[in-house]
Amino acid sequence: MNWSLYFKDVIIIGSRYLVIAGIAFIICYVVLLRLIRSKKIQQRFPNFSDYTREIGFSLLTVFIMAFVPALVLGSPGVARYTKFYTDINQHGNLYFILAFPLMAFMHDTYFYWMHRLIHHPALFRIVHLIHHKSTNPSPFAAYAFHPFEAVLEAGIFIVFVFTIPVHLFHLLFFFLFMIVYNVYGHLGWELYPKGFSKHWLGKWINTSVNHNLHHQYFKGNYGLYFLFWDRVMGTIREDYDERFEEVKNRNKNHGHEGY
Repeated sequence: MNWSLYFKDVIIIGSRYLVIAGIAFIICYVVLLRLIRSKKIQQRFPNFSDYTREIGFSLLTVFIMAFVPALVLGSPGVARYTKFYTDINQHGNLYFILAFPLMAFMHDTYFYWMHRLIHHPALFRIVHLIHHKSTNPSPFAAYAFHPFEAVLEAGIFIVFVFTIPVHLFHLLFFFLFMIVYNVYGHLGWELYPKGFSKHWLGKWINTSVNHNLHHQYFKGNYGLYFLFWDRVMGTIREDYDERFEEVKNRNKNHGHEGY
């Protein structure tokens, strides 16, 4: 176990979460609120206690997630069995580029099936309930996991380094993309345009509306980046397209519930 690497990972993962979630919150919940309030997916807002719970569990998740790469790559006896590499030329530029969409599909597949598993009644209250206390999530909910779930979420790192060649840049840039998309998924506003959920490409992409419905109703819409598994397995909510269009077609005079 490399403790120096561990604390570096804590800083990297923690700063990404705080900066990206913080910027998203300031822009949408403070600076532009009056202009975009009518477009909020759920018109009500989280309570202060919701924000503090989300931030608290997210910071705990940061410390847990940082432990995995420090343990695996920071331990020579373990690292030598991984496929981690440092010279891009070892596998070429083409593989270096193609590895990113491959990692996205692998992570989405891992997340979908793990997510469905922890929704099983035997596991939900123990593992996943903390995250679902955010029935109306904010950007700070991105990492708001119970420690057991945080371990499962961090498991994708192990899958990556032991199954496909991964460079340091793959890990840095992919997990940066992951937190950005995760914050978007919990944002509370939809950034994709009207008609996106029915577009030939958009119908396969996960959206903030889609994930918000999952938080609101606890059932269906289990994907992370894509809707491939949700559509193939029949777990996409039937009201998804209707809700997406309803949100995107609201005007500025749309009524809202209390703050």
